[in-house]
Amino acid sequence: MSDTLKSLINHEYLSRLANNVKKAYPPFSAADFVASIMDNTWDGLELKQRMRQITLNLGKFLPQDYPEALQVIDATLNQYNADGGWAEFGVMSFPDFVEVYGQDEQHWDLSMAALARYTPYASAEFAVRPFIINHEERMMAQMMAWAKDENEHIRRLASEGCRPALPWAQALPKFKKDPTPVLPILEQLKDDPSEYVRRSVANNLNDISKTHPDLVAEIAGRWHGTSPQTDWLVKHACRTLLKRRHTAVMAVFGFSDADAVNASGFALSSKTVKIGESIEFYFNIHTKKDTKVRLEYTIGFVKANGKQSPKIFQISEIAMKKDQRKPYAKTHSFRDLSTRKHYAGIHSITLIVNGAERGTLEFDLTV
Repeated sequence: MSDTLKSLINHEYLSRLANNVKKAYPPFSAADFVASIMDNTWDGLELKQRMRQITLNLGKFLPQDYPEALQVIDATLNQYNADGGWAEFGVMSFPDFVEVYGQDEQHWDLSMAALARYTPYASAEFAVRPFIINHEERMMAQMMAWAKDENEHIRRLASEGCRPALPWAQALPKFKKDPTPVLPILEQLKDDPSEYVRRSVANNLNDISKTHPDLVAEIAGRWHGTSPQTDWLVKHACRTLLKRRHTAVMAVFGFSDADAVNASGFALSSKTVKIGESIEFYFNIHTKKDTKVRLEYTIGFVKANGKQSPKIFQISEIAMKKDQRKPYAKTHSFRDLSTRKHYAGIHSITLIVNGAERGTLEFDLTV
């Protein structure tokens, strides 16, 4: 994904950004700005590195006085629509400008106000993280204030910015070790009217679940059942724990009774499948009483070193009545993807019903 995104930051795009800055600040040298960005290192830079390259050159060509530079950025942003998305990548460098040039104590209030202004245009979730690391208590108080803001983009920033393991972002190791400072913000936002915000809360909790599973299980138990919106949030937050078959989380969603479901007829369509083709497997389930059923399977993929590495896939979740029977046929593709390369060798497939393994079959994946 990042390769696709970074390819959009090309000469045409940077020229458009430079011209917009020049409209806001006539002394700005648009051509020199673009040339300085696209130097001999440009082609080898990844997405975040390209964003920082833009930021550093903004620092060279904007006024050296930080408050004056923010005034130019504000005037430039007036030429864009606030959408909170990734539509304009150059705009992503404006929160980054605050991160790089606005951390001096004397600029704290200016920088906080700027991050709040800029995040509806391009999320400041990356830019806030050095402020958290360097001034945790003060910054988390600011994040709580943002969690109560009228603007959904600013409220989302409060949650997204303090995710312990935000993708592409600087990690927050203290919050990985102890996420306690994050929890009041998530409590504040768990019933937020915006799905955009609630999804961020779920993703934050999912991050926390990877290091503190029992804590997230306890939170899930408290939050689940309060509203359909919060139930969705809790389910999304617990997706990793459900895959790991965490006992308490399975119980929260009603999938704890594995003995209430019989599985039979587990079979493969073939004992051999070629890379690029698919295999089908079959099974039947039969319930002994009214229950909820979560069906998954694990593929033991052969890696380049010849060893198996398991990956779990969901089949379905369903509520079933006593003595109900249901047949299943599921197809799994072994076509190579950008995220997965297949290797020949003996693979395995394991059927999982409400967290309990119900049989393993082997097959040969060939070239």
